[in-house]
Amino acid sequence: MIPASPALVVILAFNASNQLTVRKLGSKAGLPFTGTDLAMATARLESAFLTHTAPAEYFSAEAGGRSYRVFFAQVSGTPVDREIHFESLDDLAANPTSLAPSLAVLLNQLTPHLVEIPYLHLGENDFIYKFRPALERNTAIYAQDAAADALYQSQLCTAIKALARLHERTATAPVTLDFGAVNYVIPSHFGFCLGVKNAIERAYETLAENPGKRVFMLSELIHNPFVNEDLLRRGLRYLQSDKGMPYTVNNGTGVSPEFLAENGPHTPATPDPALWDTLTSDDIVIIPAFGATDEDKGRLVRKGIAVSHYDATCMLVEKVWKAARAYGRDGYTVVIHGKNEHEETKATFSNTRRHAHAVIVRNLEETRRLGELIASDDPAVRAKFYKFFAGRHTPGFDVAVHLDRVAVVNQTTLLMNETLGILEHLRAVYRGKYGDAEAGRRVGGSGRRDTLCYATQVNQDALTRALSEPLDAAFVIGGKNSSNTYQLFRLCEEQLGKQAFFIQSEANICSAESVEHYVYIGGGSGLAEARPLWPDTTEPRTPKRVLVTGGASCPDGIIQQVITRINSFFPPAQLRSMADVLHDLSV
Repeated sequence: MIPASPALVVILAFNASNQLTVRKLGSKAGLPFTGTDLAMATARLESAFLTHTAPAEYFSAEAGGRSYRVFFAQVSGTPVDREIHFESLDDLAANPTSLAPSLAVLLNQLTPHLVEIPYLHLGENDFIYKFRPALERNTAIYAQDAAADALYQSQLCTAIKALARLHERTATAPVTLDFGAVNYVIPSHFGFCLGVKNAIERAYETLAENPGKRVFMLSELIHNPFVNEDLLRRGLRYLQSDKGMPYTVNNGTGVSPEFLAENGPHTPATPDPALWDTLTSDDIVIIPAFGATDEDKGRLVRKGIAVSHYDATCMLVEKVWKAARAYGRDGYTVVIHGKNEHEETKATFSNTRRHAHAVIVRNLEETRRLGELIASDDPAVRAKFYKFFAGRHTPGFDVAVHLDRVAVVNQTTLLMNETLGILEHLRAVYRGKYGDAEAGRRVGGSGRRDTLCYATQVNQDALTRALSEPLDAAFVIGGKNSSNTYQLFRLCEEQLGKQAFFIQSEANICSAESVEHYVYIGGGSGLAEARPLWPDTTEPRTPKRVLVTGGASCPDGIIQQVITRINSFFPPAQLRSMADVLHDLSV
């Protein structure tokens, strides 16, 4: 019997644009870095590239009667060997007859690993895009011209933060702005979080650094129409809506998602290709703070488009992914507390399913439904899982197996107490079925809060402190589809009822008699409802006391514009000047 040949080692080397190195011999493309062992393959890699990451093994394959151990590496610079070229995976796949048989076989097995390729230079515990320290923030982009200045700058907000924000992660007492006839109560923490600042700065910097290039955002940068409109005005384009619907060439140039929603799609006389289909390796695509699904990243990788350098995923979102991965390795099914239509939850679900089975629950009510299925041993009852959670569980989910042990992670923009309530309810379900000792083993993350975004939580804590003040009204400012803004509004509504308003800007305050309040219905949709600013009362409070805050995607400039708008309803003689109020904050 002839002994089997030892496996051949092959290193697939990619550049920062996710293009693969191939050796061109005539009309054929082959594998340039192979060897009988890793040392030999690495030596060949180093003969072509001075700089590369340590090769890491990803999979094994059979081709032409030979076994291959396949390693990945990321390389920098131009290859020394002129026969070695970079090619996008799509270009290679488009010309199958030009591929050596071994290369063709390996390319066909890359799909499960595509999302790993852009991040070969990072360790497992590294973050894609860390928060910038204060000294490294690019504050100039917020005042680059009059439009940016109006959107992002506010003397009031700057003064409030300097006075009240003693620590980024700790809420303090609210600040009262005394304008005479009206006082404003402002929480210590409001507006942009560090993840949003990172994403905004990355977007504006990319536009400035790449004049003449096509720069796209995968979907909305953040859930604020005014920020997104400003970026569109400067040349950025979106590949798809926040619901994942692709934009076309005619509907993707200078046209906002809000415009499309209000006016409907343009119907061209000739076929209108999706912008996705026009992408080339010369284009730039920025991934927003919410992150991206593995499927979308894989499409970019195949096209030979740089991903990592333009990935603005918030590190607190990535922290959720890391927790889900750890739970999966420990054998848990991951319960994701989130809105299944939200980009962040889509990305978390996509990322998680590489490591664990998962199911998405929207709220405590849905968790109770899940709990009923977990508690039951009746297969007919458990089978209801597939109907109720259709489209929200991983493929191959087996209720007889994958509900034995669960761990909870969350969409970072939701209420902390709701996530903790979901976790406590699941503990109670498992405790009732298996007893105290066993429940501790079956519900992961006991007492942990490491997937709760501190920025979301500190904004909620600061708002809760502000709501303890006597108030006539509260305005929560943010995009209609901003989840964290809606959670802030819910807190205000619990306290103030109809005197809590969810608005997008000062334009929604039509008059003292009519405020266009946004009513969120669910599933990413809602409607405008006109409400009076001041309710009829026989004993009106003097001065009026109004709480104003903004979600994590609300620019400071809009907050000040809302205050200015409300001031306009009072006689000037009854108002103190902006200069006097700013002076109050400085002493």
